[in-house]
Amino acid sequence: MKDLQSIVELIRPIGWGASDILRSYYRGNQTDNLNVQYKDDKGKDPVTAADLAVSNYILQQLHRELGNQDFGYISEETYQNIDGKNNSEWVWIIDPLDGTKDFINKTGEYAIHIALVKNHRPELALVAIPEAEKLYYAIKGSGTFVETRNGERKSLRVSECENLQDLTLVVSRSHRNEKLNYLLEKLPCQNQKSVGSVGGKIAAIIEQQADVYISLSGKSAPKDWDIAAPELILNEAGGKYTHFDGTPLQYNTGDINQWGGLLASNGKCHEMLCQQAQIILEEFN
Repeated sequence: MKDLQSIVELIRPIGWGASDILRSYYRGNQTDNLNVQYKDDKGKDPVTAADLAVSNYILQQLHRELGNQDFGYISEETYQNIDGKNNSEWVWIIDPLDGTKDFINKTGEYAIHIALVKNHRPELALVAIPEAEKLYYAIKGSGTFVETRNGERKSLRVSECENLQDLTLVVSRSHRNEKLNYLLEKLPCQNQKSVGSVGGKIAAIIEQQADVYISLSGKSAPKDWDIAAPELILNEAGGKYTHFDGTPLQYNTGDINQWGGLLASNGKCHEMLCQQAQIILEEFN
C-alpha cells in the first residue's frame, strides 16, 4: 500500500474534481434537474442527483488510483444497511455531499468528506468546501493544512480562547430540537454562529471563526461519514471531538450511527464543557 502522504497527494485532485461537479449543479441553474428524492417517508433526508454524481466520481477515482485490494469503501449513497462492519483493515468513509439541505436551499454551506480509517479511527482526511474553494486535509500526527484553488497551502491551528463566556458556538439551522435548544441556552458561552454542514462547522473552528460545536442524537443520529473526516482535521489543528463522557469516536463498528452527545471544540475548555453539558441534560430530563 502507498504511504499516507502519497495518498493525500492522490486525493487532493479528487477533492477538487468533486468540488467542480457540485458547483456545476449548484451554479448552473440545475435546481430543476437535481431530482430530489427522500430516504424516508417524512421528507427529512434528501438525496439529489448531485449527491449521486459525486459519490460515483469519488469511488471511481479512488478505485482507479488505489483499487480495492487494500481498501474497503463506505459511502453515504452506496451504503445499504450492511449488517456488520467492513472487514478491510483500511476503510474509506465518504460523504459526497454533506449539507444537502443547504445545497438545495442555496446557502453555499455544503461540503465533501473523505476519510481513511484504520482500527475504527481516522488516519487521513479531506474536507472540501466548494463555495469557499478550499480543501482541508490532515494525516494523523502531521497537522492540518488548507489549500486554496490557486495551489497555496498553509497549516492551521484552532484558537487559544479559553474563557468559557468568550467561546463562540457554531450551530445548525435545521438540525435542532427542544433538548438541544435547552442545552445551548444553558451553556455559559452564548455567542453563536450558524453554519450548514458539519464539515463547514469544523472548518469554522479550525479557521478560528468559532470554538465549539455540539450535536445530540434523537430519533436519528449523525453518521460515520458526517464526522470521520471533520474529526481528524480538527484534532490535527489542536482541537478535540469526543462523546460527552470523553470517550473517542469510533468508526466502521457495524453501527453507522454516532449516538449520544458529541462535542467538538478548540480543546481549551473541552472537558469542562462536556461536564457542564451532561449536568444540564440531567436537569432537562
